[in-house]
Amino acid sequence: QAGGKAVVSTQSTGKREKEGPVSTEDCLLPGNKLVAAGYCVFGTACMMVLSTGQGVNGFTLDPSIGEFILTAPNLKIPNKGKIYSTNEGNAQYLDSKLQKYLHDCKFPATGKPKAARYVGSMVADVHRTICYGGVFMYPGNSSAPNGKLRLLYECNPMAYIVEQAGGKAVTGRGDERVLDVVPKKLHDRCPIFLGSSDDVDVILSYLNE
Repeated sequence: QAGGKAVVSTQSTGKREKEGPVSTEDCLLPGNKLVAAGYCVFGTACMMVLSTGQGVNGFTLDPSIGEFILTAPNLKIPNKGKIYSTNEGNAQYLDSKLQKYLHDCKFPATGKPKAARYVGSMVADVHRTICYGGVFMYPGNSSAPNGKLRLLYECNPMAYIVEQAGGKAVTGRGDERVLDVVPKKLHDRCPIFLGSSDDVDVILSYLNE
């Protein structure tokens, strides 16, 4: 672990659409062209979560035999959760509609408030979201309209996995899926809201008011 947080990594694989030498253009594909994606969480245990387009499975490293063992077959994200995850230090820069959403998470008109959990590592936060439900978001704001996270190697792999687990991943621009965004550069950034389908729909209802 580093700084009390799990060390993580992501990866994804797409299918080339033409033959010949590899170019930058071959990489500038939307996430809906992915054929596989996964991530590893390195902490007290080493877990690999992988999807090849037919659901999501989790594997844990058994150091005694040096192999990954299937320990979490057919992972499914709950339709609704009790947790929201975002960097609220940026709240003053957010759209007023998102500020209202965050306020209502903490001070709902009825029922209990949502729990706030934010590790600051996207993979760790999304892994928790897949396991327990809820929503993770890194939206754009007045100082960074496209947010901080990179589309090709942060947003797309996690969006692919979340959708394969039964959740949703959107940009907040209407109903646009993260996986439908066409990158223009290798390091393009993209706003993202992902997690339990019902919770993502609630955020969209605020944004589309």
